[in-house]
Amino acid sequence: MTHPTAQFTAEQTATALPYAALAKAIEALLRDPSVSVPPRTVMPLPGGGSLFVMPATDARVAITKLISFVADNASRGLPSIQGDIVVFDAVTGQRRALLDGPTVTARRTAAVSLLAAQKLAPRTDGPLLIVGAGVQGRSHLEAFAEGLGVREFWVHSRSASSANALVAHAQSLGLQARRVDAADAAQAHCPLVVSTTSAQQVALRGTPRDDAFIAAVGAFTPRMMEWAPEVCRDLLARGMGVVDTRDADHEAGDLLQADIDVSALPTLADVIAAPREVRGPVFFKSCGWAGWDLAAARLVSSAA
Repeated sequence: MTHPTAQFTAEQTATALPYAALAKAIEALLRDPSVSVPPRTVMPLPGGGSLFVMPATDARVAITKLISFVADNASRGLPSIQGDIVVFDAVTGQRRALLDGPTVTARRTAAVSLLAAQKLAPRTDGPLLIVGAGVQGRSHLEAFAEGLGVREFWVHSRSASSANALVAHAQSLGLQARRVDAADAAQAHCPLVVSTTSAQQVALRGTPRDDAFIAAVGAFTPRMMEWAPEVCRDLLARGMGVVDTRDADHEAGDLLQADIDVSALPTLADVIAAPREVRGPVFFKSCGWAGWDLAAARLVSSAA
């Protein structure tokens, strides 16, 4: 019997993936020994972008994520990330769903940061400083409001209009928000910091607080970076570093360019398996993994 493929629009994909539920789905996936995620394939594109092919499976669901990333697409009026996630029945091989790739990417990345904050943040009351007011800035704002109950947000962006738009979005959700023009200075007032820039250059050189939780999201290749190398070294000397997966060993540009031995840092799965005592600031480096997309597909499949 042939089952029709359910095709989800961006809006339908977002509705199917509430942040708090997705964070729980990600934690459940990290406890599931049947999950298999091979290294992703990254192919350079002639125009300077990249094509990502990211498969993953567990005992029931298999997915392939196929997306492109072009950092300067904003200048063309186009999104930086485009593509789809195809969901299959792992037993029969039948195609079951087609999810909007950029929406899944935005929501699962924010849900991973949310889960890390739930497990590691010394303080969760905010304010949360968001550096980079694009799609990921918006998704992280929504995720931390929904999953941690943060009510106050400070927003910094190289584009004042982008920062103002994210501030207005926060206020439309009944949250307190303000634009800040000096991200480094703002860190002194914010125990929560999320960096979601295009990571083409260093965006943060200030010293985070001793009780800071930082989710560094923008840099996901060895050449990209958002945080100055000396800040990364200081953070790990004063506190602890955690990476999303072992793929970060060769992808975490912020840490690699600071000459930090990334392979010595625990992963989010390690933290969930054996909770750590948190002392000092926490630097959580997120690079992305097809397992997060599989968690999203599992959540959609279970609801269906």
